[in-house]
Amino acid sequence: MAKKASKKSADAVYKIVEVVGSSPTSWEDAARAAVEAAAKTLRDLRVAEITKLDMKIDNGKVVAFRARVSMSFKYEA
Repeated sequence: MAKKASKKSADAVYKIVEVVGSSPTSWEDAARAAVEAAAKTLRDLRVAEITKLDMKIDNGKVVAFRARVSMSFKYEA
């Protein structure tokens, strides 16, 4: 017989937001910038997932790395 989920985990609801970070040096720094910026206004961030990577190009040269990051945080009604 399957165990029932505990009331605490069954009541958890999470909201997902998407943020784009940018860096002149790397995708890793761009993703980190996105998470750090979101953490300034969102509480209890739980998971971050990089959903898209791209680069900004100017005159044939890469001038910025961009990372689209989807993050979840606990929803408080």
